[in-house]
Amino acid sequence: MGLITQLLTFPLAPLRGTGWVLDQVVRAAEEEYYDPAPVQRELRALERLLLDGQITEEEFDRREDELLDRLEWLEAQRRRLPPRQ
Repeated sequence: MGLITQLLTFPLAPLRGTGWVLDQVVRAAEEEYYDPAPVQRELRALERLLLDGQITEEEFDRREDELLDRLEWLEAQRRRLPPRQ
């Protein structure tokens, strides 16, 4: 930006700063929402339930498929997020 442009747009600086902050908040919320860690924890817990005999093999397979589908969806969404600046 040139000096004249900076001087003329100076009154808009607080708006640009607010926009940047909102972008950062949205980005952080998206990263948390699309975080695969909770699904991975559920997969480990599900495996423990199977090994402890608390669920059947069929129940394990059904729930594992659901969790793996969710994990695949999360990874696809995370790839679509713009890179952090």
